[in-house]
Amino acid sequence: MEKVGIVGGGLMGSGIAEVVARAGLDTVIVEATYEAAQMAEARIQESLDRGVTRGKLDDVTASGVIARITVTTDLGALADRDLVVEAASEREDIKLDLFTKIGALLEKEDAVLASNTSSIPIVKLGAVSGRADRVMGVHFFNPAPVMQLVELIPSLTTSRETYQAMASFVSDQLGKQPIEATDRAGFVVNSLLVPYLLSAIRMYEAGYAAAADIDKGMVLGCGHPMGPLALCDLIGLDTVRAIGVSMYDEFKEPLYSPPPLLDRMVEAGLLGKKSRQGFYAY
Repeated sequence: MEKVGIVGGGLMGSGIAEVVARAGLDTVIVEATYEAAQMAEARIQESLDRGVTRGKLDDVTASGVIARITVTTDLGALADRDLVVEAASEREDIKLDLFTKIGALLEKEDAVLASNTSSIPIVKLGAVSGRADRVMGVHFFNPAPVMQLVELIPSLTTSRETYQAMASFVSDQLGKQPIEATDRAGFVVNSLLVPYLLSAIRMYEAGYAAAADIDKGMVLGCGHPMGPLALCDLIGLDTVRAIGVSMYDEFKEPLYSPPPLLDRMVEAGLLGKKSRQGFYAY
């Protein structure tokens, strides 16, 4: 893989783009609007500046990363890519539309089209792409430049060659640790994590304890690096809810169903860090 495209420059998309550019690869980010493109560039620059300040990067390396990234609103800029990673909003209709369009414009027969989805079935995305054997899930974790894990999710129609190419890309080119998951909503990590997060929201909703005390209990009592409600804010409450809905739709397990409080917070635009207000103010 030498040329990589990222669709969506939000928290995950910009982080994935930074990881790819740090690996020395030609990177294109496609955003929906000019304003969103500017925000994506600013996120990456801010992340690199933090790395320089903390001594993780030098100025020359950071400048090289920026030089390898192009941000545009033109979906056609993805045509010559070896790999395209979709990191758009966690909405099935948006992703299906993107996979239809991108699958049609990719010029290289062996180009891989991947999704960073947390929960949407990969087989559905492959079916609309016109290249189902070259489609799979490649799920990074936030913040992508720091977190070492990447879930690799082949669908029923993904070829083994595609899977092996992506496993090599993640481990050898990006220097991260891949694990293989089946194409089931939630994959490995979110199937364990999301019920825990939703249980913490239910506990807070029922008045068992204050948000800070729930989080402190899990950090100091169980050794977690971050409490569940603070983690919800970091992930984005809309994303947590979307994953829960997708998992409940597939399995009909009550523990996957988003609590009413989470529904109301998302409806009110209280999405966590991205909106500066969730279970905590930012």
